[in-house]
Amino acid sequence: MLKAIRAAHPQQVPDEIRALYAQAFPKEEQIPWDDLLRLMEEMPLLVTAYYDGETFVGFTVVYPRQHANWFWYFAVVPTLRGKGYGQQILTGLLAEYEGQTLVLDIESPEQPSDNREQRRRRHAFYLRNGFRDTHVGKTYDNIAYTILTNSDEPFTMTHYEALLSDLWRFWQPER
Repeated sequence: MLKAIRAAHPQQVPDEIRALYAQAFPKEEQIPWDDLLRLMEEMPLLVTAYYDGETFVGFTVVYPRQHANWFWYFAVVPTLRGKGYGQQILTGLLAEYEGQTLVLDIESPEQPSDNREQRRRRHAFYLRNGFRDTHVGKTYDNIAYTILTNSDEPFTMTHYEALLSDLWRFWQPER
């Protein structure tokens, strides 16, 4: 059984999250760390660390919204992947948000890349766990993203743009 610890303030975010965040996500997918901590103060972001006893196994960042909860980041420590931790975390999140819509964007499994097999496994993992491919996608910084949801309701680019608009109200990256 995993223990979930939710950080209420940026100073409560365990150091392990920062290290895994930097390791698990390509630089172009990361919101700069200081900006992410600031957003945590300004937005209702739910940052959760997961532990098996005292061992840090992963984290999630969810942006809860009225119409669709945006699943921003989900990572498991690389040496612990394939041991069921990701499944336990996702099962817990689905139970926590039961009856609510979850949306997430992942690197497209169809885009040629060095980690294409990893992308395909990630896509299949979410499909096995009740998500569906919306067939809506977006390319950002030369990375193609596929958008998944656990809802049977139609999901369009307009819906995704509404999610992004919420983010841009708080943070606009330097270009």
